[in-house]
Amino acid sequence: MEKIVKKETEIGGRKLSLEIGRFAAQANAAVLAQYGETVVLATVVSSSPREDLDYFPLTVEYREKYYAGGRISTSRFVKRERRPRDDEVLTARLIDRSIRPLFPKDYRNEVQVIVTVLSYDGKNDPGFLGLIATSTALAVSDVPWNGPVGGVRIGWSPSSKLIINPVAEEMESINLDLVVVTTGEEAVMVEAVAKECAEERTVEAISLAYGETKKIVDFISTTAEEVGSKKQKYEADQPSKELVRKVEEFTKDNLNKLITRSVLLKGNEESLVSIKQETLRKFGEDYSKTKIETVFNEILKRLVRGNILAGKRLDGRGWGQIRKLDMEVGVLPRTHGSAVFKRGETQVLSAVTLGAPSLEQWVESMEGEEKKSYIHHYNMPPYSVGETGRLGWPSRREIGHGALAEKALQVVVPDKEEFPYMIRVVSEVMSSNGSTSMASVCGSSLALMDAGVPIKSPVAGIAMGLVTQDEKQIILTDITGLEDGFGDMDFKIAGTEQGITALQLDVKNSGLSIDLIQKIFTQARSARNQILEAMAKVLPAPRSSISPYAPKIEILHVEPEMIGEVIGPGGRVIREIIAKTGAGIDIEDDGTVTVSGETKEVVQKAVKWISGLTRVVKVGEVFEGEVVRVEPYGAFVQIAPGKEGLVHISEMTAGFVRDVSEVVKLGQKVKVKVLGIDGMGRIKLTMKLGGHKQFPREFSDLRPHLKPRTGRGFKKRIR
Repeated sequence: MEKIVKKETEIGGRKLSLEIGRFAAQANAAVLAQYGETVVLATVVSSSPREDLDYFPLTVEYREKYYAGGRISTSRFVKRERRPRDDEVLTARLIDRSIRPLFPKDYRNEVQVIVTVLSYDGKNDPGFLGLIATSTALAVSDVPWNGPVGGVRIGWSPSSKLIINPVAEEMESINLDLVVVTTGEEAVMVEAVAKECAEERTVEAISLAYGETKKIVDFISTTAEEVGSKKQKYEADQPSKELVRKVEEFTKDNLNKLITRSVLLKGNEESLVSIKQETLRKFGEDYSKTKIETVFNEILKRLVRGNILAGKRLDGRGWGQIRKLDMEVGVLPRTHGSAVFKRGETQVLSAVTLGAPSLEQWVESMEGEEKKSYIHHYNMPPYSVGETGRLGWPSRREIGHGALAEKALQVVVPDKEEFPYMIRVVSEVMSSNGSTSMASVCGSSLALMDAGVPIKSPVAGIAMGLVTQDEKQIILTDITGLEDGFGDMDFKIAGTEQGITALQLDVKNSGLSIDLIQKIFTQARSARNQILEAMAKVLPAPRSSISPYAPKIEILHVEPEMIGEVIGPGGRVIREIIAKTGAGIDIEDDGTVTVSGETKEVVQKAVKWISGLTRVVKVGEVFEGEVVRVEPYGAFVQIAPGKEGLVHISEMTAGFVRDVSEVVKLGQKVKVKVLGIDGMGRIKLTMKLGGHKQFPREFSDLRPHLKPRTGRGFKKRIR
C-alpha cells in the first residue's frame, strides 16, 4: 500500500487537512481534502500530447454526490445523479479559470481534473475546498504547472467584520460574497456577487484575501516539496523558424497597413480574414494548417499589443473610451418586456417573461431542494460570430455568462413580497465582438424596466482589459474580441450608480496586484456611469404597470389554521375555485395565498371567494346574501363566497311560517344577521333584523326539522 501523507493547517479558525496517497493510486496525483466535515477528492491525470491542437486541452469536472449530504434523489424514476447542475458547471469553471493561466503556454498534453464531493456538512463550501485540493494535486503531480494557488471566500455585511470562509448560516445575511484566488502575490481569479458594494469596501476584502491565500500557498508549497513528484519533461511542438520567417515576410506589410487604418473599423476586419486565408493557401501545401494559424496569430498578437502600448487601439479609441452605444426598448410586441443593447459590434436582445409563483424553478442538490423565482438564460448561436455550427444544449460558457448576468441583476430584483412573480430573462446574442455578458446585463436591465419590474436601480456592466510590457501597464475599457484574446486580462465589472453587484476576473498572465485592481475599479466605475446615463435617456425608470399580456397576481395572507377552509376535504374546495374562476392558486404553509390569472377580473373573483372562506364571521354582523338552498326547515343563505348559514323557518318573519317557499325563493337576495356560531363552525342567521327578546339556543336550533313536533305540549297548544 502506498504511503499516506496527511498535512494540516488552520484557515478561518477551522482545520484544513490534506491527504495524499489514500485514494486513486493510478492517477498522476490525488488529494483528499477536509474542512469541517466537508470532504472532497481531487484527481489529476495527464495523457499524451495532442499534436493537432493549437491550444492546451485542459478539462475540469466538478461533481456533487447525493450521498455526500445524506440524501436520495426525490425523483420517482431516477435515483442516480444526472447531468451536472448549473452550479456544478459554474464551480468547475471557477477552478478551471484559477489554474489554467499557470500551465506552460506550449504544453499540449491533455490534462483532466475531476473533483468529487464525498461528504458535505451543510456549512463549509465544497467548491472552495475543491479548488484547494486541485491546487495541491497539481503541485504534487508530475504535470508541469507554475502553481500552487490558494483561494478563500470573503463575506461582508454592514453589521459584521469581514468573514473568512463564511459558513452557510452567515452567507444568508452578507452583502458581499467574494472568492479570490492568488499565487500568494497576485490575483489570478476573482468572482463576486454584491449588494451594491462600494469599490473601496471590495478592495479591502480583496486585500484580506491576499493575506489568507498566501498562507494556503505556502502550506501547499511545503507539502509539494516533501511529497511532490518530479515534473515531466516535454518537447514543445513549436513551428519551425523557417515557417515563422516566411509568414512574417508574407503578411507583415499588409497587417501593418491594416492595423494602422484601425483593424476593427468597418470593412477592415474582413480584410484581416482575407489576409489569413491567403496565408493558409500560400503555405498550406508545405506546412500544417495548425502551425500556419499559430504563427499568423502570434505575429498579429505582437503587432496588436505593440500598437496598444504605443497608444493606438485596434479601432482608434482611447484607452478609456467606450464604443458607440445604441439602445431600444419594447422591440418585441407580445413579450412582457424586451430591449436591444448594442455597443460597437456587440448586440444583445433581452426578453423578460413574467409568470405565476407556481412556475418557480425547483433545484435539487446534495443540500436538498430550493426554489428560484428569478433566472437568467444566455444563448450565443453560431451566427453571432458569422459562423455555422450545431445548436444543442447550452455550453459551459453560455451557462457561465447567464449566471454572471443573473448575479449582477438579482440584487436589484424586488423581493417576492413586493413583486410576486416568477421572472425569466433570456439574452440572445445577435452579434459578438467583446463582452456579450456585460451587454446582456445592460440589455436585461432595460428589459426588466420595460416589463414593469420595479428594480431598485438600473445595472450596467463593462469588460476591462490589460496589456503589459515590463513595467508598463495599459488598462483598456470596453475590450473587443481581439483585445480579449491578445490581452492579459478580462475583468468584467457590473454594478449600479451606488456600487458593484458582480465581478468576474480571468487572466492570461501571472496575475494582478491589489494596486492594479484598485486602478481598474476606478476606470471601470467611470465607464459604468457613462453607460447608465445613456440607458437613463432611453428608459429612466421601470414602467408604472406591467404588460397587458403578463398574468395578473394578487397575494392574500390567511391564518395558517384557515388553510384547510381554502383547500377543503380532499382538495374539493380549491379545485372548485380554480374550475369556476380560471385562476391559479398557490398556498404556502405560512398562510400566504397567491392568486394568478390572465385578467384582473379572474383574479378578483378568486380573491373574493377565498376572502369569504377565510373571513371570521362575528355575531351581530349583517350581510346581504343569496338563497342557495331551500329546505322544509329553513333556507341556506350564502353570506360570502364559500360561506353559508341557515335561516331557520322560525327566523324568517315575525309571524308563523307554514311553508319556507312562501317567504324565499332560490337565488333571492335577502338581508340577514348572524345570531350564533356553533362549535363546528355552523352559522345561524335571522331575517328578523329587529332583534330578539332572548338569545336563541346555540346548537339545537340548527338541527334540520323534517317533521313538525308531536309532543304532548304541542297538542295542548293547538286545542
